[in-house]
Amino acid sequence: MPGPGNVGERVRNLRLTRRLSQAQLAGHDLSDSYISLIESGKRTPTPTVLRMLAERLGCTPEYLAEGVEPEQRAHLEVRERHAHLALLGGDPGTAESGFDEVIARSDDPDLTSRARWGRARALEELGRADQAIALFEELREQAERDPGRASWLPPVIALARCYHTVGDLGQAIALGERAMDRLGKLGLTAGQEYTEAGRILLLAYVDRSDPARAHELGRRLLHPEGSASGESTSVHYQRASMRALEEGTIGDSLYFADQALAARTDATPVQAQARLDLAAAKALLRGVMPFSEPAPSPAADVVSPGEGVPGIEKPRAEGSRQAAQEALELLRGTDALEGAEATESTIAKARALVLVGELDEAIAELEQFLDTGMALAPPEKGNTLTPHPGNDLAARTQKTVLARLVLARARVAQGDRAAAQVVLRAASEQLRTLPAGRPAAHLLRELGELFELVQDSESAAAAYRQALEAAGLHAAPSQEANHDLGRV
Repeated sequence: MPGPGNVGERVRNLRLTRRLSQAQLAGHDLSDSYISLIESGKRTPTPTVLRMLAERLGCTPEYLAEGVEPEQRAHLEVRERHAHLALLGGDPGTAESGFDEVIARSDDPDLTSRARWGRARALEELGRADQAIALFEELREQAERDPGRASWLPPVIALARCYHTVGDLGQAIALGERAMDRLGKLGLTAGQEYTEAGRILLLAYVDRSDPARAHELGRRLLHPEGSASGESTSVHYQRASMRALEEGTIGDSLYFADQALAARTDATPVQAQARLDLAAAKALLRGVMPFSEPAPSPAADVVSPGEGVPGIEKPRAEGSRQAAQEALELLRGTDALEGAEATESTIAKARALVLVGELDEAIAELEQFLDTGMALAPPEKGNTLTPHPGNDLAARTQKTVLARLVLARARVAQGDRAAAQVVLRAASEQLRTLPAGRPAAHLLRELGELFELVQDSESAAAAYRQALEAAGLHAAPSQEANHDLGRV
């Protein structure tokens, strides 16, 4: 364990343990009044004085300065690295406990900062996004207070991702745009930060029903103009580091210099690019026009008079056939994804196959998915799902329900309404186990649309009502029009 308190407290505690007076500790080199000032925290000993005091107190200068012996620090350094390896290996629970130990025992600010970052990532992986947000916010504030030590970009990008996860689209977009603006000023249009910030922002635009901005951003991410495509990622990072250095933001400069060095031995933004490709494919399947096409004129997506509320974009629940073809091309590059993202890729591919008319292949993909252990057994306790560390049952249920909805859509396209209804009933039963929130509301809305397609208006109405309740809204009770409404 680290020594208690600050330097002065450690000096005093050790002096009392050794049964020395202040005069005895001072010896012939120092005064007892100087020792008193050190112990009260009014003076900070120089490195030379620290060595003298450590020798007389029988400890190391490092212990007096930081409260940790060299052997302890080396152990904590190893522990922090092993926790990061556990996180990368898909074991966030073990990672969290490792980071907690380092945070509790270390007085090294850099090591503690790295451990706090790792703990925040572990919490995010465990599905405890609210706790992760609190820790990422602290890391962001710390970086903004001391820009010479750390870059605020990583916590800002992580916060955008977490806010998107919990459904706070306003915060996710504000932070994502801030990160993209900063990367733009540094001229960085490659690397993990650029693709991750762009991916989050793209999905947030789609979820906010802003296809125009989603298209503009996706086109910029997937089809950059005038980029030095022949340059390595390391060169991009190095250039950004130099620009940050020129403007005096040392934290950013150091961060990107480290990224440039890492990129020299790791040629692979493969997974980052795969995640971006998946996000772009999902956007295309949600109604965003193909990224290979230039943006239409501003008036093209505006509802004309008589078709709805002026100035509001037309809702597009499903992508076009051309968009689906482009989505399939993007999904071919997502083989590097694992876990939940691999599942999302499978479902997105099936949805695209339905849109291009490859119904048999889509149904085969989905039935295999649902029959190979990905479909969930009923929850053990009651009828409600509670996320567990490392096994977010609610998230897995959402994926399974979504797969069933796409399967039902394929059956409808085949003209087999009876088979579609069977699938929709199963999806409806599973949806009842999900906690209220934006994800459940989206699934219930699509369930209602599909019940309409199979001409089950009663079930459709129930699904729409449940979608409103999941989103925190409630339909107003019907009332007789017995007031002069013209005056209200």
